[in-house]
Amino acid sequence: MTTPSSPPPLTEHAHLVHPKYRPDIDGLRAVAVLSVLAYHAFPQWIKGGFIGVDIFFVISGFLITTIILGSFQGDGFSYREFYARRVKRIFPALALVLLATMAFGWFALLPHEWEQLGKHVAAGAGFVSNFAFWSEAGYFDNAAETKPLLHLWSLAIEEQFYIFWPVLLGLAWKRKWRMLTVLGTVAAMSFLLNVTTIHSHRTAAFYSPLSRFWELMIGGMLAYARLHRPPPKPGWTRHAQSIAGLVLIILGLCYIRGGKAFPGFWAILPSVGAFFCIAAGPSGVLNRYVLASKPMVWVGLISYPLYLWHWPLLAYARILEGKLPSDGIRALMLVASFVLAWLTYRFVERYTRRSENPTVTAGLVAVMVGFVVLGMLATTRYYVGRHSDPYFNKTAAAAKDWAYPDGMSPINVDGEVLQQIGHGKRRVLFFGDSHIEQYGPRAVELSKIAPNTLDSLSFSTWGACPPIPNVVDEQNNLCAQRRDGGMRLAVSDKFDAVVFGACWNCYFSVTDKPTAEDAAADRYYYLDGKNKRRFMGGGGADFALNTLETVMTALSKHKQVYLLLDNPVGDGFGPEEFVKGGRLGNMTVGRMSPTAPWAPKQKALHERMRQIAQRSGAIVIDPIPTLCEKDQCIRADADATPIYKDAGHLRAEYVRTHATYMDPAMTTPAPAR
Repeated sequence: MTTPSSPPPLTEHAHLVHPKYRPDIDGLRAVAVLSVLAYHAFPQWIKGGFIGVDIFFVISGFLITTIILGSFQGDGFSYREFYARRVKRIFPALALVLLATMAFGWFALLPHEWEQLGKHVAAGAGFVSNFAFWSEAGYFDNAAETKPLLHLWSLAIEEQFYIFWPVLLGLAWKRKWRMLTVLGTVAAMSFLLNVTTIHSHRTAAFYSPLSRFWELMIGGMLAYARLHRPPPKPGWTRHAQSIAGLVLIILGLCYIRGGKAFPGFWAILPSVGAFFCIAAGPSGVLNRYVLASKPMVWVGLISYPLYLWHWPLLAYARILEGKLPSDGIRALMLVASFVLAWLTYRFVERYTRRSENPTVTAGLVAVMVGFVVLGMLATTRYYVGRHSDPYFNKTAAAAKDWAYPDGMSPINVDGEVLQQIGHGKRRVLFFGDSHIEQYGPRAVELSKIAPNTLDSLSFSTWGACPPIPNVVDEQNNLCAQRRDGGMRLAVSDKFDAVVFGACWNCYFSVTDKPTAEDAAADRYYYLDGKNKRRFMGGGGADFALNTLETVMTALSKHKQVYLLLDNPVGDGFGPEEFVKGGRLGNMTVGRMSPTAPWAPKQKALHERMRQIAQRSGAIVIDPIPTLCEKDQCIRADADATPIYKDAGHLRAEYVRTHATYMDPAMTTPAPAR
């Protein structure tokens, strides 16, 4: 249907048209928020619960587009009223949560955590959280479970939609474009961006509004259809849509996993499911008797503050515990979330949403600007938290001292993206995981102090991914792809030398039944034909090390091969271990003594790796003579400055000047004149 020849004006005196209230949509909100809460608190129960966010996106797209298009066809659309209503709907609960989160953070967080929270508060109040978390995402980012405002990324995308969408539809209305064409074009472009970037730029696909808008557009296209075409009469069509919608959502909850390429094509399940649920209307059988039931509607009414409150409570519980809290504590946090959400809805939201006083809107905007300023003061250390021992800053500086791939340039070699530095004649491939990456700063330092001797160095790496064929990591879905690509380059004629390196201690020093501390390593196994041989208790570690020896032996016949042995890792080396006391009481950080013991099982693996290198003809690169003496290994320098960034990785500052044992693999001495 084309637009009228004389469209109503977009004036400040127009009144927004709001769709008739549908309790079943509040029930659909309840499905979305309960899925998210269950996933965040008990991910082992509902592993696909994060799709609740995608359901929210479709609902928002439907309701907002209905308001905008309905207003265009009525008295006209008022931008001022639209944004004032958005402010009164969104800002009050968000301001309360930001205030509570920051107040508790001031009391309980360490200095570097407080600084990061300040950044997240400023980003949350400015509705750019998705970009903030996108910039932080990486192998060494601190755990998502310890970021109290991580969940605001989805709210930021919705706010960006509220800014972009009315302007585009207003332009389309004024130019008399076909609305359905506009909706379809935005949806198609966004979905195409989503599916084409999900593998190569997964973080971008997840956080970028451009790759998420298609989900809002699904709701928008349904809004257009309902405004311009009569809905199907009550009957089997609506019942079928209602059933199909909830079935698709349930399938998504059951089969979508965090390790899958999400959103990608997988996001179609919850998005189309939400589409069918809304399209079914209030008379659809499950809409009427399930979604519109009083308990579901009640949860739907408080769904927004419930979503805001639950994650800071769960995150702070984990921070206080220092690990995953017990089931009882997590359940208690959910109960507290419901209580706070109801109180927020009853005594704050209902008042501000009904208020017609323009000073309320202005005041809410001022409050949000204040949070942006307060967050910036915290992240720049002008406003510090309660725990402010200066040595905290020294350990925090160590924890953030990771410089790979700074100073290098990305290059594409046969379809593989590598980090490259140096222009020497010898071409060296550094192949492995983050324990290869940690030596990138040494290569950059050599490029400054001895550029004429530096070889042409290329790094093919992937975090927590050992450079051994047939090794499978259950939690790292891109490991095999990146590892196999690096292996193809290693055996090709593109490189004259290959350096194999990895956190061998992480994968192979524990092969018996795992303790709680070793449980993370129990995700690796060796795929022997159709047999899955686990590293722990299944003999997979021996198969993997034998394969590594076979590969290096074959390569050594044609090119130089190096095996980089591991640095000591584990208890005693991470600077964070020296924080003492309770976060709710007095906290101190102990000054690190110079050394820590080298674990016997790591020493035994070190010798085994040395023998593998010798049998295969590989050149050994051994950091132990530099780091250890008589089974005591350096962890801090004379003034108690940590040399490790965490329990496994050397910090960049130390590597630049002390990791000279890497030089033979990185340089070729200049010929004598």
